[in-house]
Amino acid sequence: QVQLVESGGGLVQPGGSLSLSCVSSGFIFESTGMNWYRQVPGKRRELVASITSAGVTNYSDSVKGRFTASRDNARNTIYLQMNSLKPEDTAVYYCHTILRRGPYWGQGTQVTVSS
Repeated sequence: QVQLVESGGGLVQPGGSLSLSCVSSGFIFESTGMNWYRQVPGKRRELVASITSAGVTNYSDSVKGRFTASRDNARNTIYLQMNSLKPEDTAVYYCHTILRRGPYWGQGTQVTVSS
């Protein structure tokens, strides 16, 4: 059974930092690319960052230079380090992957950037 479990969200002031984690199980993690998405109510889910099995990363223009994705294959975990947070980064953040069986999502973790 595939499971993706995010943690680390919360309330932070503008300019602050947060680190999200996503622990995975039920598939061969070290061979699998992973993604971070976010969604604001009423809007489509937005791809924020991707990390390949080899650790190559890509970012949306809206977060490039502020967010860093990484992975620890020994812990079956990906991370999203978010710095210089802005109010427009407020969203539910989701961990995601696509396997032969189909796409899988975590339950999401809320990030709120507000003073």
